[in-house]
Amino acid sequence: MTEEEEEEEEKMRFLLRGVRTTSIFLCVCVCGGAFSEVVLAQERLTGRMFAVKCIPKKALKGKESSIENEIAVLRRIKHENIVALEDIYESPDHLYLIMQLVSGGELFDRIVEKGFYTEKDASTLIRQVLDAVNYLHRMGIVHRDLKPENLLYFNPQDESKIMISDFGLSKMEGSGDVMSTACGTPGYVAPEVLAQKPYSKAVDCWSIGVIAYILLCGYPPFYDENDSKLFEQILKADYEFDAPYWDDISDSAKDFISSLMEKDPAKRFTCEQALRHPWIAGDTALCKNIHESVSRQIRKNFAKSKWRKPIVSSGFLHHHILWSRHPSPYSNQDFPSNLTQYLRKMQNRGQQSSEQ
Repeated sequence: MTEEEEEEEEKMRFLLRGVRTTSIFLCVCVCGGAFSEVVLAQERLTGRMFAVKCIPKKALKGKESSIENEIAVLRRIKHENIVALEDIYESPDHLYLIMQLVSGGELFDRIVEKGFYTEKDASTLIRQVLDAVNYLHRMGIVHRDLKPENLLYFNPQDESKIMISDFGLSKMEGSGDVMSTACGTPGYVAPEVLAQKPYSKAVDCWSIGVIAYILLCGYPPFYDENDSKLFEQILKADYEFDAPYWDDISDSAKDFISSLMEKDPAKRFTCEQALRHPWIAGDTALCKNIHESVSRQIRKNFAKSKWRKPIVSSGFLHHHILWSRHPSPYSNQDFPSNLTQYLRKMQNRGQQSSEQ
């Protein structure tokens, strides 16, 4: 073994001080919170990697309906652009949700890292989101918290598909009570939610419009440090396509966004209508490189934590790696990929040993 390999193994031994093993999974904690923790797990039989949400049952007291709703929604859905619930396990003290592992990182991070980014790239991305949300709506499910932070890339490859995550606020239509709870994330919620009126799946379409707006300029259509003033802007649907940031963006893109960010939910485009818009289904999305201006604005505007804070949310998958159980002298930035390689290396060694 080389000195570099020995150093890598020593690093992983340190990280794996938080490891738990079961007859089915080898698990290591990668993220913790007040409500639950997420562990990276390897299935012993197949070597497949999963993300496992571990929920202490004592933390569920008073929140039983929320987690039951989340599980009920996840069990119903199966779509290539939605993070899947693979299985559920239960122990006397914990509930374990075995989730599909998504390793490609967050939407904004990927855009900033690109050297070339166009309207066509944004159109392709939004088409995937629309297709997935249209599927949810046909199933009678409303996500209610669509935002860039809940859009993750499936893997690190350049052509990776986008995945929708976090169904902690989702709701099944026709489940008894009218949807009227003010929930979601400031900046992405539809006017009718803030007006405390009964609302429908149209709230998701508004959120997709907001996301599309940001993808083409790098800043939000509504912003104010004061939430009350922010909500006033949203209630009036008071947004503009400001110069010079929108000067090079096509009229088709602006029309598409305006159709989704329509104040009246009865006039707002549905996902099906949006999927037929020329900017999505046709060839009107421009191929001009807008990376420099968009990435500069993303860096400037989305370091603000308030845009990442839900109004009401149980939270589902935590997408940032936090190692809080044992302070580490090593950078945890590369932890997921290194850990995956390490676990696979250990599995291969175990298989070789058993064969011998």
